[in-house]
Amino acid sequence: MNKELIIRSSSEAVDFALLKDGKLIELHKEEEKSNFQVGDIFIAKIRKPVAGLNAAFVHVGHDKDAFLHYHDLGPNLASQLKFIKLVSAGKIKDFTLKNFQFEKEIDKDGTITDILSPNQSILVQVVKEPISTKGPRISSELSLAGRFIVLVPFSDRVSISQKIESKEEKDRLKRLVQSIKPKGFGVIVRTVAEGKKVAELDKDLQNLLDRWTAMCKKLPTAHHPSKILGELNRASSILRDVFNDTFSGIHIDDEELYNETKDYLQEIAPSKQSIVKFYQSKDTPIFEKYNIERQIKTSFGKTVSMSKGAYLIIEHTEALHVIDVNSGNRSNKATNQEDTAMEVNMIAAAEIARQLRLRDMGGIIVVDFIDLSNPENRKVLYDFLKAEMSDDKAKHKILPPSKFGLVQITRQRVRPEVNIETREEDPNNDKGDIEAPILIIDRIASDLERIIKTHPDAVLNVHPFVGAYLTKGFPSIRSKWFFEHKKWVKIIPRDAYTYLEYHFFDKKGNVIKD
Repeated sequence: MNKELIIRSSSEAVDFALLKDGKLIELHKEEEKSNFQVGDIFIAKIRKPVAGLNAAFVHVGHDKDAFLHYHDLGPNLASQLKFIKLVSAGKIKDFTLKNFQFEKEIDKDGTITDILSPNQSILVQVVKEPISTKGPRISSELSLAGRFIVLVPFSDRVSISQKIESKEEKDRLKRLVQSIKPKGFGVIVRTVAEGKKVAELDKDLQNLLDRWTAMCKKLPTAHHPSKILGELNRASSILRDVFNDTFSGIHIDDEELYNETKDYLQEIAPSKQSIVKFYQSKDTPIFEKYNIERQIKTSFGKTVSMSKGAYLIIEHTEALHVIDVNSGNRSNKATNQEDTAMEVNMIAAAEIARQLRLRDMGGIIVVDFIDLSNPENRKVLYDFLKAEMSDDKAKHKILPPSKFGLVQITRQRVRPEVNIETREEDPNNDKGDIEAPILIIDRIASDLERIIKTHPDAVLNVHPFVGAYLTKGFPSIRSKWFFEHKKWVKIIPRDAYTYLEYHFFDKKGNVIKD
């Protein structure tokens, strides 16, 4: 399995595409105007505690006030509030917390009005970006994420990632961290720390302590509200969270970002620095070179095509997302309906796992798989879907198929869903729109795979523009069909056709119906 990160920079935004074996699995955009990213820390003021919600609205500089629930305060809020007051007043110059006297933990079942009051200063961290009409969701239990560990101020707890399965390794990491952990800070050990030596963990810890100190130095003169600690740029944060030995290339078309990324990789994985490449071609844009634009056109939208003619229908409502699995016009070697349904469902499960990451869909997702009568098949499908989603960094939960054959998924939503409009203006009718024209190539290829088995001499009639696209270049798409099907497809351009119209004809000149 090879992973590649393709980074495209423009004057307005930076786009990040994560490829797995050449297939697009994640797409992110970092815009200049994005002031509220997950992980950003703000010094802010309480606007209004609301007893009925057991939460407070906090002014962080967004059009809508941020929402802070009592359960997101953290047990050591009293210590944090005391620390802010003393630092802002210039009474604390040592920010290591080793000499700081902690306050008693707050009651986990308390009420917000007993703890917070209007105009009170508080440090908060963005845990969910502003979505739709809602302001950011925040927490006052701060954490600073590094490559191997997460530093938690005003805590003393050491915890190890549950994804590290070996008890011996968990015990080893816990001993190492406890030996280097400073007083007053808790530490969460990340999955990628597995097998790492104490020197690497200590270097990561010192970097995080330096970031904490730099943040604290801003407090005495900081305006309310203001960002006092920003997340890493999106390229570095993606590498920090997902980078591993399976990465084979990082390609960037911006020289400044290329140098930044190379420097960051030198810190976290010096042996892999050579995989960072500066893309300089002026003839072909970087997303075109790596086939990303085409994958974007074919992966977003209401209908998502899959192999063998199967497809998904993805619908969105205010409360949830609904995904319907369809077999399409398939023909295969399966001996019965159950085998056909199982094959389509397995293809769909892999694509659904990819779609959830690609679109960053969150909340409740309901999947209507094709009905399976065999309980063992339902279990295999359920286990396969869980395995496919195991690489998903967003917190999620999958329920077994219901009596109606529905699979329910909940997935953490921390930023707005990636929503790319793939429909375009209809060139034959200025009053309507159509699916992206590139989709017709996939549709023709799917139909050809089915038709050529019973009509080896089928002739394809298409608009001249589409015909040229299929036949020009080397290797042309038609050449690829020849190697795949061992049949040469005759293509006839038809001036009378609309742009997206096509038909297959048999040797007698009759249209081949679906």
